[in-house]
Amino acid sequence: MTGLEESGPEAFREGSIPVLETARLILRAPRLGDAKTVATLANDRRIAENTARMPHPYLADDAQEWIALTNTRAGVESYLIALADGTPIGACGLDLRDDPVPEIGYWLGLSYWGKGYATEALRALIDRAFGDLTHDALQSGARVTNPGSRHVLEKCGFQWTGVGLCRIRALNSSAPIDQFRLERRIWASLKKWGKVRRVA
Repeated sequence: MTGLEESGPEAFREGSIPVLETARLILRAPRLGDAKTVATLANDRRIAENTARMPHPYLADDAQEWIALTNTRAGVESYLIALADGTPIGACGLDLRDDPVPEIGYWLGLSYWGKGYATEALRALIDRAFGDLTHDALQSGARVTNPGSRHVLEKCGFQWTGVGLCRIRALNSSAPIDQFRLERRIWASLKKWGKVRRVA
């Protein structure tokens, strides 16, 4: 493979989604050079068991495959979440594969839990979805055994709509999840009344 061939897909991914910046974070397209760090962060059963598609163990090959496929299909946007100094801490994204209402998802490396990073990243992604992408609603889910993730969604204005089942790859089984939805008008109202802080 030539250097030009190697940089082609990478350049496409870099230009396929914008860079989103918040007070403490940078959300950007993942790069092949991020694979080792992503694999180290994601290789924790507590993370995999709270996501639908993440395998466990999560190896460098899994990270490389994820990065190679990101932002190559319409309706799917994947972001690496990094601290302002560039340190990767997790990932988030929007997905229209299974439903006309985009699903928003996220995960963080364990040492970054409980610091408000997930909420901050999600708010930037919600602004992107309702702003540039003009979606009218978003959906998400959290395992019923994951109150931290549920709290993140509620802080972002998502409203509980019921309980469903979701196939969890790391469990090789289905598990109950709390389902959530956020309407654009609710997000706009929350921002207007200062219930959510602006991300930039």
